[in-house]
Amino acid sequence: MAELELVEFVNAIRDACDRSSLVTGYDVRIQDNATVKIRIFLSAPAFIDTYFNPANGNCTFALIQEGQRIYGADNAFVGWHVHPFDDPEHHLPSNEVTFAEFLRTIEKWAARQQEE
Repeated sequence: MAELELVEFVNAIRDACDRSSLVTGYDVRIQDNATVKIRIFLSAPAFIDTYFNPANGNCTFALIQEGQRIYGADNAFVGWHVHPFDDPEHHLPSNEVTFAEFLRTIEKWAARQQEE
């Protein structure tokens, strides 16, 4: 993600959200033209927070439910890793995760939640 520019990152998030029936909206907050935070609202009882800093390549995606991260992926501190559903405080090494991939995982999670 380090090679991405801020606008490219935002456009990739918007494109993935616009293709998803789970996403009901999003709020983009660009801070000082240096970093971006995006909150993605879902029809499921949760939301996604994203963060990107193109200067250092830091990128985070987090699924939040009832004020807690229940799933995530980021490259902060130890390189790309996933915070799995069954233990979101744990770090599982991973290849780079795109937002589109992250959102597909969330869509599968939401479908399982509806089945229960």
